Amino acid sequence: MGKPPQLSADQRSAALAKAKESRQIRSIAKSKIKSGELSISDIFTMAQSDPVIAKMRVAELLAALSGVGKIRANAIMERLNISPTRRIQGLGKHQLSALTDEFSPTTSRGKLIVLSGPGGVGKSTIAAYIRKHGTFWVSVSSTTRKPRTSEHHGIEYYFLSDEEFDGEIAKDHFLEWAHFAGARYGTPREPVERALASGKNVLLEIEIEGAKQVKVHSPEAILVFLEPPSWEELVSRLERRATDSPQRRAERLALAQEELASASFFDHRLINDEVQNVVQKLLSLTSAH
Repeated sequence: MGKPPQLSADQRSAALAKAKESRQIRSIAKSKIKSGELSISDIFTMAQSDPVIAKMRVAELLAALSGVGKIRANAIMERLNISPTRRIQGLGKHQLSALTDEFSPTTSRGKLIVLSGPGGVGKSTIAAYIRKHGTFWVSVSSTTRKPRTSEHHGIEYYFLSDEEFDGEIAKDHFLEWAHFAGARYGTPREPVERALASGKNVLLEIEIEGAKQVKVHSPEAILVFLEPPSWEELVSRLERRATDSPQRRAERLALAQEELASASFFDHRLINDEVQNVVQKLLSLTSAH
C-alpha cells in the first residue's frame, strides 16, 4: 500500500480551523443545555441537519445536562445499553426515544436525601419506618459484614462476600462505598438512578464517608446528619446492643465522638427525638429544595 497523501500547510491549517470551529459550536450547545435553554430533544432535532452536533458524543451531551454530570451520564448509558463512545448520529430509534423519555420535562426527577450520623443514633430505625410507610424509596445497601439475627438478605442489606464486593467495585456498580467498623458498605447505583428518574424521592441511609462521596458525585443530593437528643442517650443506645462485646462498645463510643464532629459538612442536622418527627422533617426537605 502506498503512503497516504500529505496535506499541504494550507490544508492542515484549514483542518485545524474547522476542528476548532466544531469544538466551539459543541461548547455553545452544551452551555445552552446546561442553562436549560436547549432540551435534549432540541439537540436531537438539531443533529438531523447539523453534522457538527450529530458528531457530539452522547456522554458529553448527558454530562452537560443540569444535575447529571459524568458519573450519572455513564450510569444512564450503561442502563440503556449505549456504548461509552457512541455519538448522537449513531443512536438507534429506540435509544433516542429512551433518552428523550429519561429527561422529559413531564417527568420531574425525584430528590435524593442522604441520611447519616454516628453509629447507634437510630438511622436504621428511621429507614425501616420509611420503608414500611412508603414515604420514600429506600435504597438497600450492600455490606461485607455478617447479618444480625433479625436481618435478612435483600431487606436490611445485601450481604456479600469480600470477593462479591470486589466484583461490584470492579464493575463500577456502586454510587459510593466505604469502610466502616471493620466491614465495607456500598450503595448499588442503578436502582437509585432508576427510582430518581421515575420521579421518586430516594432515601440513602449510609455512613458518613459514603455520604461525602455521594455529595461529590451528585451535588444535588441533600445531606442530613442525624443527631442523638444527647450524648448520654447515644451512650445508652450503644451499650444496649447485645451483639457487641464490651471492647466493641468502647470502640463504637470512641468512633461516635469522631463522627459527631462531621456534622458541619452536612446540609441539615436533625435531632432524633421521635421517629415520626424526623420523617416529617425529611419530607419537608423534598419540597424546600
